[in-house]
Amino acid sequence: MPVMASRGHGRRRSMNEINMVPFIDVMLVLLIIFMVTAPMLTPGAINVPSVGKGSTPPKMRADVIVQKDGGLLFKADGNERSVALQNLGAVASNWLKDQPEDTPVLISADKSVAYDEVVQAMAALQRAGVKRVALAVKTGK
Repeated sequence: MPVMASRGHGRRRSMNEINMVPFIDVMLVLLIIFMVTAPMLTPGAINVPSVGKGSTPPKMRADVIVQKDGGLLFKADGNERSVALQNLGAVASNWLKDQPEDTPVLISADKSVAYDEVVQAMAALQRAGVKRVALAVKTGK
């Protein structure tokens, strides 16, 4: 409904402006509601395993050790030998042929080793069909 303003001469003119004050009031109330409720919303909880809760490694396993220089050692049955990344899958597959089906291969790496080298070792084992690949962690300090 247009508001009529008087200019003192008895004539009335309509004001064709929108009153923004109620919109601003509503926006401020909504902003306050969101600011109060936002900290109450909890993001989805992620259950990340901790190092201290790691289970003991199985006795029957093979170890792949990623060294600081990126070299790989394959250790199984008390024997340790250096292998290239290209041959890691074949070496692990040959060893697993004589082992029970669910025998794991445990990857150990120095903490200064690049993450990419560990992932490449994991990928080589998975391409070779190794079903159980695990990462070794250090418990305690």
